[in-house]
Amino acid sequence: MALKLDHLKVYYQTLHGQVKALDDISLQLKDGEILGVAGESGCGKSTLSNALILLKPPMRFISGEVYLDGEKVPIEEYQKMVAFRFKKISIIPQYAMNAMNPTVKIGRYIQDLLLVRGETPEKVFPELKRRLKLVELSESILDLFPIELSGGMKQRMVMVIATLLNPSLLIADEITSALDVSTQKAVSEMLVEFRNRGFVKSIIFVTHDVSVLYQIADRIFIMYAGKFAEIGPTQTVIHHSRHPYTGMLVQAMPEVGIRYEKQPLTGIPGQPPLLLHPPEGCRFKDRCPFAYGRCNQVPPQTQISEGHEVACWKEVEKDA
Repeated sequence: MALKLDHLKVYYQTLHGQVKALDDISLQLKDGEILGVAGESGCGKSTLSNALILLKPPMRFISGEVYLDGEKVPIEEYQKMVAFRFKKISIIPQYAMNAMNPTVKIGRYIQDLLLVRGETPEKVFPELKRRLKLVELSESILDLFPIELSGGMKQRMVMVIATLLNPSLLIADEITSALDVSTQKAVSEMLVEFRNRGFVKSIIFVTHDVSVLYQIADRIFIMYAGKFAEIGPTQTVIHHSRHPYTGMLVQAMPEVGIRYEKQPLTGIPGQPPLLLHPPEGCRFKDRCPFAYGRCNQVPPQTQISEGHEVACWKEVEKDA
């Protein structure tokens, strides 16, 4: 098992109290797996990503445990995490196109990064050049400033940098959201190629766009308002979802060949709850068309079938 989260809670400390952005999350990531994490803005996706690599104020570790390849990851201790960042856990950040130092040429930036991590640039640069060729970038890019690259080139460059030391876990946080459709597909396929070539062992792909996960993810993990909603194989979650929220997310995806001036896109009515004072019980209940009295209690994480779990009272009672 590559990654294991056990009842992880990470809140944001504010002047008005604690925002429960990641509230009791448990999951396991298998070796060689691409796990898609999806949900609306504010559901806790990026909090999960950042907590696993750089947990800093106003984020606050509350409780839970994280294990990577059987080793406990001390996410709550900033200095101890230095040994994990970039080497064992790496991230392509949400704003990857602005991730590089704009005042330093790319080659020098990578050299400084390697030196800080205790690596010898001369030993790593031959592999760097091989990977540049793999993502269809010229070696001459190392003599350029980031501003001289297009958006897609920057994205590919950051992907190469993030995986240069073959981390066990790569987190890709909303890396396709600012790209056009063709570039989105190319970047997604490159991530799969990196996994297949062993540059990374496993990947967490965070996005609000479920259609992207349909193309590359082995499993999909759905979050809502800081809580677990559903997890299962990609085909199962897309075509046989059991949580009302998941089903409504899938229904909101546009379909090829549909004229939406005649058949308008459907959305999810209402707004996600404020996590400073989240509602009791199921956090989706105020927007759920199937909500009833028992939803005032927190639904348990229930296994529906092999590898398919959901947190919804109607499924608990159906399988009782």
